[in-house]
Amino acid sequence: MAGGFLAGKGAAPERWAALVPELLVSDLVRSVRFWCDLLGFVVAYERPGFVYLTRGELQVMLCGRDGSWETGEMQPPFGRGINLQMVVPAIAPILSALAAAGWGLYQAPVEAWYEVGQREFLVQDPDGYLLRFAETI
Repeated sequence: MAGGFLAGKGAAPERWAALVPELLVSDLVRSVRFWCDLLGFVVAYERPGFVYLTRGELQVMLCGRDGSWETGEMQPPFGRGINLQMVVPAIAPILSALAAAGWGLYQAPVEAWYEVGQREFLVQDPDGYLLRFAETI
């Protein structure tokens, strides 16, 4: 397809999520590599300048910046004031992939208790979006 990301990866999800964040990114290829190679997502759909990623029930869209839909000046880190929590079966594989790539964490794994207990860590993607991965404990 357009960006050549699919190459035998991914498929459209069985069920499209009702809420899917779309993140504007400065370098789509770099972002797709980060999200797929380090975080375990796969490309479910792509078109020029855009990819739809999935990881189990998680879904996120990445769009290369082209000046559209920018409500204000875009300065790194992008997404200031928001973090995206993603619950996964286990955080260890993601932590291992990040460590092997030498990608630093924003916050090391901690145990947190909200509605349920979870072990979580935070990492920033290449544009600085703050991502919180959690496993239920």
